[in-house]
Amino acid sequence: MPLDQQTKALIDAMQSAGMVLEFEKMTAPEARKAMDQMAAVTRGPGEPVAKVEDRNIPGPEVPVPVRIYHPDGSAPFPVMVFYHGGGWVIGNVDSHDALCRKLTNAIGCVTVSVDYRLAPEAKFPAAAEDCYAATLWVSENAKSLGCDPKRLAVCGDSAGGNLAAAVPLMARDRGKPPIAYQVLMYPCTDGSLESGSMKELAEGYFLTRGAMVWFWNHYVHDHDRNHPYAAPIHAPDLKGLPPALVITAEFDPLRDEGEAYAAKLRTAGVPVTCTRYDGTIHGFVSMADNLDKGKEAINQVVTTLKAAFKA
Repeated sequence: MPLDQQTKALIDAMQSAGMVLEFEKMTAPEARKAMDQMAAVTRGPGEPVAKVEDRNIPGPEVPVPVRIYHPDGSAPFPVMVFYHGGGWVIGNVDSHDALCRKLTNAIGCVTVSVDYRLAPEAKFPAAAEDCYAATLWVSENAKSLGCDPKRLAVCGDSAGGNLAAAVPLMARDRGKPPIAYQVLMYPCTDGSLESGSMKELAEGYFLTRGAMVWFWNHYVHDHDRNHPYAAPIHAPDLKGLPPALVITAEFDPLRDEGEAYAAKLRTAGVPVTCTRYDGTIHGFVSMADNLDKGKEAINQVVTTLKAAFKA
């Protein structure tokens, strides 16, 4: 089907305003500055939550900053560890603050958003190890956070979806922490950049293949490109991983690799729901203020995690 009207209008508006960025022509600091400037124009205030706290927690090499969102209600709460998108190069807890607030309130969970180290200053496995360390810390400190460690989920979008796939692999391989559910929103899973959608949708739909080449080259050394914790689709065995919700978008270069990962999970016996949102683009969940498809996907995440946390 064609782009839906809301998505097309948003792409046209971004193009007219010069807000479609060519990352491959920028340095990493320039890309971060441009994204911050764009966010100042496009990002609205987030919902109030009962409590927000910024902390530094122990990391594998340096402390890891996290932002902890608390909902109204009585503890113990389920807990979701969130990893932001941005190609492992841009983005931070501020860029996804509004989404974390919305999910915290709608699910009724504590959300811990991880401000992992960015590439190229810190290449793989820095981001994955930071996210794993933060998730382990949340599990081991759940009681003091007012959380139930048996109801712990991971969630992320794009590069954050990649990390939300990697952390359960790391947790399974290392024997802890227990993870009840994984939510992967249009995840990067394959560094080859050779899928059908990567080629067919290389330009013109917000995220480009050129940008993905730039992101991957910043994130990994060549010898790590197929490491399972960098490109989860290359994991030789996906058995024993937590149930998953995989969300993709029809006009997203990452569509096919996300759906291929969902299929590989299913083949390994992992319960999977994979939903493609037709007519829309990469990043649509973060554009929910302007896109009904984004609102629908957020509702699906909320409904799915509420059910998972009751199981």
